[in-house]
Amino acid sequence: MPQFFLNKRLIVLLISVILLVAMIGFSIRERDRISKPEQFVRDIVGLGQSVIAKPANALAGFFDNIEDLKNTYTENKKLKSHLEQLTSLEAQNHELKKENEDLRSIIKEKNSLGDSESIQAQVIARNPDNWYEQVVIDKGEVNGVAKNMAVVTSGGFLGKVTQVDKFYSTVELLSSPDETNRVSAKVQNAKKDAYGLIEGYDKKTKMLLLKQLDFNIKVKKGDHVVTSGLSGMFPSGLLIGDIEKVTPDENGLTQTAYVKPAANFYDVREVLVINRKTQKFNAGGTGGGQ
Repeated sequence: MPQFFLNKRLIVLLISVILLVAMIGFSIRERDRISKPEQFVRDIVGLGQSVIAKPANALAGFFDNIEDLKNTYTENKKLKSHLEQLTSLEAQNHELKKENEDLRSIIKEKNSLGDSESIQAQVIARNPDNWYEQVVIDKGEVNGVAKNMAVVTSGGFLGKVTQVDKFYSTVELLSSPDETNRVSAKVQNAKKDAYGLIEGYDKKTKMLLLKQLDFNIKVKKGDHVVTSGLSGMFPSGLLIGDIEKVTPDENGLTQTAYVKPAANFYDVREVLVINRKTQKFNAGGTGGGQ
């Protein structure tokens, strides 16, 4: 009897395994129609996957976007830094190029001064309130600079030294309104040179005033105005500027010329201080002209 029940249990287990395998095979094979319980289970599982997958995908995309934004910000910061460095380098290159051009022009001017010795200097300061009156240069007494020496740029005559210290000096520009700031000058004319004095600066037209020109001597627009050298203080032939227009004076005996400066009084960097080697004598006989 026990042996019968043992065999019966074995037979039931075997039949159960066979039925289970058959059901699994039946459920995984492709069918056109599935049972309602299977459809219900599939719908529940699909809905659950959809509910879980969408937030999960959105969350994953959010973190991906944050990472991309962070990378973009870092890259943008680096590019901005490189751009700022490039702009700075371009500005430095422009300044060096300008300085190089100024130095070349100054050297050329220095070679053309003939018998006059010169001291190369650089403008180190100027008063914003008196921009067109004075500049300070980095050469002084120890460098051989002395009061009343002429100062020129690569463009032309700039002014004169009015104060000298050990290591720097003050230069009064031709555009200074000081009435005692006079320079003996001449107009280079094809027929006859005309002499006068640079006295004053017209801020409105930004031109120098060449006064006391003989009314009988004809001067015209474009004529060069240079230092006359009559005072013996400045070398002759230093370019002051070109005549723009001429107006008769009230007395009818003289005329005044408006002279466009050759030197740029606004932008001054490199200069030459000139000391004439020969014919140094007092300028008192020229009526205050230099």
